[in-house]
Amino acid sequence: MITLACYNIKGGVGKTATAVNLAYLAALGGARTLLWDLDPQGAASFCYRVKPHVKGGSSGLLRRKRKLEAAIKATDYPRLDLLPADFSYRNMDLLLQRQRKPGTRLRKLIKPLRRDYDYLFLDCPPGLTLVSENILAAADALLLPTIPTPLSLRTLEQLAAFCADEAYDGLRLLPFFSLVDRRKHLQREIVARPDGLLKKPALGSIPYASEVEQMGLRRAPLETYGHASAAAAAYRELWSRLQDALAMP
Repeated sequence: MITLACYNIKGGVGKTATAVNLAYLAALGGARTLLWDLDPQGAASFCYRVKPHVKGGSSGLLRRKRKLEAAIKATDYPRLDLLPADFSYRNMDLLLQRQRKPGTRLRKLIKPLRRDYDYLFLDCPPGLTLVSENILAAADALLLPTIPTPLSLRTLEQLAAFCADEAYDGLRLLPFFSLVDRRKHLQREIVARPDGLLKKPALGSIPYASEVEQMGLRRAPLETYGHASAAAAAYRELWSRLQDALAMP
């Protein structure tokens, strides 16, 4: 099982849209796919029409009073399951601090899932917290939606430096541009000439588009209602490039 975390220190950069759409594309391609909505806001759960509730909450999961597998819900789409959000996830940092080896708790929780799924997508809350450190320890790669602005690129550099300092061995950082507004000259320039701005090549570019915003209204992945849109094509290209990147040593 490959664990892919849609993550950024900043909020509002397209993490949930990335997780929802790439998980759908993975399942559409035949992979057994699980999406874990770790954000207490529950946007990914909402998009997949699953109630954001886990019996026993984050406390029950972390204390092993309830198996993670028991919280998994089916979605309306073949081969795609969801671990829903729960509002108690907002307290997960506090609960993790009380655990033995708190930095690797999530990695231990997902270990039994490896026999059942090909991909696990994590829709992550923003920030750099103990939950974030668990995500970094559990993931094989971070998918990093990055708005092409100087401050967003600075945040990306800070995250890369943190990962290097904390020695997250084997963790791959895979940035791509998101919410790209081509009406803005600076954004067009950064996307066109990322050399020197990104230490790693961008996997792709997702445009700012009303079709993506409609995910919250339609409560469905973009591909199911906007296949012909430029944004849907961009997500398909991103998924293709991501698979190629994961296949490389």
